[in-house]
Amino acid sequence: MNLFKQKNTIGIFFAALVISAAFSALFAQNNNEVPIYKNEKRSVEERARDLVSRMTLEEKVGMIVGDGRFLPAVDSVVEKNVEVPIANHNSKMVIPRLSIKTTSLIDGPAGINKGTPPEDAENYSYTTAFPTATCLAASWNTELVENVGKGIGNELLEYDYDLGLMPSLNLKRNPKCGRNFEYYSEDPLLSGKLAASVVNGIQNNGVGATLKVLLANNQESNRRKYNAVISQRALREIYLRGFEIAVKESHPAAIMTAYNKLNGYYTPEIPEMLQDILRKEWGFDGLYMTDFDMQYGDAVAQVRAGINMIMSGNMREFNEITDALKNKVLDEKTLDENLYYNMKLKLSSPSMKGNTPSLKPDLEAHAKIAREAAGEGMVLLKNKNSSLPLDEDKTIAVFGKISYHLIAFGTGSGSVRSHKYRVSINDGLKDAGFTLLKDLEKEYIDYIEKIKRENIVPPYFDNPKMRKDNGIKGNQAPPHFKNRLVAFSKEKPLSKEDIKKYEYKADVAIITLGRSGGENYENGYIPITQIELDLVKNVSEIFHAAGKKVIVILNVGGVWETASWRDYPDAILLAWQPGQEGGHAVADILKGEVNPSGKLPDSFPMKYKDVPSASTFPGLPVDEPVNSFYKEGIYVGYRYYDSFNVPTAYEFGYGMSYTTFDYSDLKLSSNTFTSKIKVAVTVTNTGKVAGKEIVQLYLSAPTTEIEKPVQELKGFAKTKLLEPGESQQLIFELDERSLASFWSGVSAWVADKGDYEVRIGASSKDIREKASFNLPKDIVVEKVHDVLYPNFMMKELSRVDKN
Repeated sequence: MNLFKQKNTIGIFFAALVISAAFSALFAQNNNEVPIYKNEKRSVEERARDLVSRMTLEEKVGMIVGDGRFLPAVDSVVEKNVEVPIANHNSKMVIPRLSIKTTSLIDGPAGINKGTPPEDAENYSYTTAFPTATCLAASWNTELVENVGKGIGNELLEYDYDLGLMPSLNLKRNPKCGRNFEYYSEDPLLSGKLAASVVNGIQNNGVGATLKVLLANNQESNRRKYNAVISQRALREIYLRGFEIAVKESHPAAIMTAYNKLNGYYTPEIPEMLQDILRKEWGFDGLYMTDFDMQYGDAVAQVRAGINMIMSGNMREFNEITDALKNKVLDEKTLDENLYYNMKLKLSSPSMKGNTPSLKPDLEAHAKIAREAAGEGMVLLKNKNSSLPLDEDKTIAVFGKISYHLIAFGTGSGSVRSHKYRVSINDGLKDAGFTLLKDLEKEYIDYIEKIKRENIVPPYFDNPKMRKDNGIKGNQAPPHFKNRLVAFSKEKPLSKEDIKKYEYKADVAIITLGRSGGENYENGYIPITQIELDLVKNVSEIFHAAGKKVIVILNVGGVWETASWRDYPDAILLAWQPGQEGGHAVADILKGEVNPSGKLPDSFPMKYKDVPSASTFPGLPVDEPVNSFYKEGIYVGYRYYDSFNVPTAYEFGYGMSYTTFDYSDLKLSSNTFTSKIKVAVTVTNTGKVAGKEIVQLYLSAPTTEIEKPVQELKGFAKTKLLEPGESQQLIFELDERSLASFWSGVSAWVADKGDYEVRIGASSKDIREKASFNLPKDIVVEKVHDVLYPNFMMKELSRVDKN
């Protein structure tokens, strides 16, 4: 059929439906009825279904594809960018007769990611750059993280957004993934609990939150097309588990699917995952949307699988669905059911309820939350001879370009371009009252300005593939590199003579090493360079020779290599990417106004080759992976290092304090498990300053039927601020699910009979107290759908010799 005939046929098809809808509306008016969808005394569910029933077929297709983008007089909802689509649009009326507007939404997750403010802006609607997810995860503080969510939610509400596309909840499988700064942890329990806290905080404001991206989006290589091959057990225990916790504990308004395939199918085209697992097993009752500008996939398959909004949509998808309806390949009832979730979200949104935004959220209050959260998330990795905290009267020599150019967050849709300011570590130290070397400051600031002025392509991007992907010609960096130029450019080389001329003026040295990373790249783990290594080594040798201390600050997005240089400095503070208040938070800790209480949400390997997925990441073929084989199975992070006795530089859950803590009085409510068991332990501050302690509960389960990791995190809690000598009792609860592992053969969560050991620790390696209980017989905790079987035969890593 030629294009004219096709358009004519579709037009007649839709015209008949418009007339039918108009007669229905006229009948309702003549009978003086208040339409159900307008009757606020009726339930949202009733109103949503009524609203769908009044839409024409063209309107239904238009709302599914792009949320009304292809209905009359609707502009594009996506900000185009060389690398990634960034969602940012306010609500617009698309079906006036039914008062239907587009959903006003915006990217995150470290804060609202609006456009970059003009340089001369005075009254721009700025947003807060909160600490990144990894930094928040290191706080292990669900209450604090919920407060961050409340701050983000308030800004969403006051800037007239209905839905935040946050938080990001993918598990950290490999440290190279560029988006790891957006994710929480290598552990699904910690990830799920903190994501739930963010969602609860955001939705406390009446706006919606979006868990993203479902599922197995653990790499950026060929990210739109690669196929993640994962066993059913690893999916259930590792990759789905965090989403399950967040869905059940926070009831997010929406979930975004991923670009990639999972076991052979694009994620938005898998009804077994979207319907059987999330809706039927977990009770998810929110909206599904695709990731923006997916480019590949089948629109009809997505609708049949249960996608409620295809974002940002295109005419190909619009026509595919229209033709499928006309040819009876797709039933209109399927469209109606999908649109029900879309309309339910709209009717619950602030804009549909007539919210009048102030456009003036309390950014000062949010900055205080950001500073507190950054401080609680920072991890003290080393503090030889109590080198920290520093006395205020110390004069500090501040080395490293990143000391003067804070990396507050990563790049891509997860950045916060609309933040008003960011406090560098150098400025934070000055604000805290420390004396700094002005001539050293000038030398580094001049170097940073030189980097910006010369605009040379940074080394990481100076290779054929990166040049092609980013349209780089010659030695000049493209415009979209502006915000990453300093972070990715070479460190300033300093000779020993240069260092010596600053040593005699200072009492202590601080060196900041930094790494950015982000969407589209596997740049989460760029090794230390020779220039950086020389800087740490030479500064340490020269200052130590004079009897002076050296502190290294790590301004990085996630796991980084430390084993090759960690012996040189006296102290190491892991600051992550701490948001706009990062410099102040660092200074608070160095000065001793905040006692560091963060602990690692990820294991730090001795070397990259020790990572369990190192040999298979990012997939095959390596340059453009088609399949990514998750051969490590359930052995991700500490589950691998602990089970296979692989040493780490710093283990999962590790972190130092300026004080010490004692664990005592471990008690179980019973020595025999029935349906639940309570675990109590007392923590006492045995040091000289007030501090908080993160207590971790690991469980070692019997392996009579299937193999399991040596131990798994089953609970955690952070104490209040304990004064010296003060104690606090913490209580945990283990239920049947806490004991269970997933048996693929019977598609069920099963708790094996036998002895279980409760391990209470300050980290996965620092176990302080142990106690045991017995489960007399096997328990089938939950029978679930037998779905998501991998499309390749794959031998997984095993502790048991199966040859």
